[in-house]
Amino acid sequence: MRIGIFTDTYLPYVSGLVTSELMLKRALEEMGHEVYIVTANLENYKYIYDEEKKIIYIPGVPIGIYDARLTGIYSTRAINQIRKWKLDIIHSQTEFGIGTFSRFVSKQLKIPLVHTYHTMYEDYVYYITKGYFDKTSKRFVEYLTKFYCDKTVTELIVPSRKIYNIFINKYEVDKKVNIIGTGIDIERFFKTSFTKKQINDLRKKYDLKEDDFVVGTVTRVAKEKSIDRIIITFKEILKVIPKAKLLIVGDGPDREELQKLTKDLGIDKSVIFTLKVPIEEVQIFYQMISVFVTFSTTETQGLTVLEAMAASIPVLAIFDDSFVDSVKDKKNGYLFKTDEEYIEDVIRLYKDKKLYKEMSDKSLELAYNHSAIEFGKQVFKVYKDTIKKYEEQKFTNKFKSAFQIKKKDKKNKK
Repeated sequence: MRIGIFTDTYLPYVSGLVTSELMLKRALEEMGHEVYIVTANLENYKYIYDEEKKIIYIPGVPIGIYDARLTGIYSTRAINQIRKWKLDIIHSQTEFGIGTFSRFVSKQLKIPLVHTYHTMYEDYVYYITKGYFDKTSKRFVEYLTKFYCDKTVTELIVPSRKIYNIFINKYEVDKKVNIIGTGIDIERFFKTSFTKKQINDLRKKYDLKEDDFVVGTVTRVAKEKSIDRIIITFKEILKVIPKAKLLIVGDGPDREELQKLTKDLGIDKSVIFTLKVPIEEVQIFYQMISVFVTFSTTETQGLTVLEAMAASIPVLAIFDDSFVDSVKDKKNGYLFKTDEEYIEDVIRLYKDKKLYKEMSDKSLELAYNHSAIEFGKQVFKVYKDTIKKYEEQKFTNKFKSAFQIKKKDKKNKK
């Protein structure tokens, strides 16, 4: 099958969405399919076609959210090249810019369209509105989301039960909603994939000792990730575990403000910010983490949680539908509701070595349910169902059209 993935964000940009796209592309190619990419040019304002990598880069303008760019909704050069690809199906990963373009391509070239909804845009409105017209903007985003995901696609995929519930109960979409959690390349994160020297060299770089109890997170350092709560609660954890360290892997717009917070709390000597880490190197950073934590309620799935599980790390996640399918409470970690519960969970895992080992083993065991190849197989099944549904709809429309013409001719004869 020849598959076109349309997305506003792709390499060299690093995000959970890009990770999802890379996992899907790799899995589909391992299954013997050809995968083509249409994306925004994040480097400059040029149209580029990389024939070897099968990627079209369409120029766009910055929109004020990280490195993201918004492209035009139509490109004649791109559509002429896409026509030559002879795609069997289009898989859109975004609603705007390239996502809108994918709808034009689908209609013009008569190719069925699958869409995966990744981002709860309502949680990101403040980056553009800066607090002004917030409610109006969220209602507008809700309207656009429903339109793009319900009226313009053949089939819809969401990565978690959380998004499924929103589409069914809040947006009331008419489309079938397929829940398919993004897979990860779990072998990349196995402890056995690294030598002791590699891990110790990295520890040395960040002044971490082998017996340090490291509370860690891998994340974009931004407001919606609630990293401030991780920092504030860590001060309480230090009172019980004085030699504990907090490792924040990643960078983002809130880093300087959060670094200031650690100083104001007097815990900056125990908190480490790694700054930006290349996506191809992030897996080794998990090997320094004792317990993985997230307070974010804006995730659609939480890929870093799955990565931590593959690295045999107990996970502590705030209770949210994004995590209930991966973090099994009291088995491979804890789903907490309050700061106090979270602090108690960290301390319990630090003190109870047997419990810690059991949860570590369970994390790895459960990670196998989220492998990239299983992800690819589930998505491919949706592709096949979509093509079948598309062909059936074409036949139905053709029949209706012929019936209407016949009816009209009959009427004219009278």
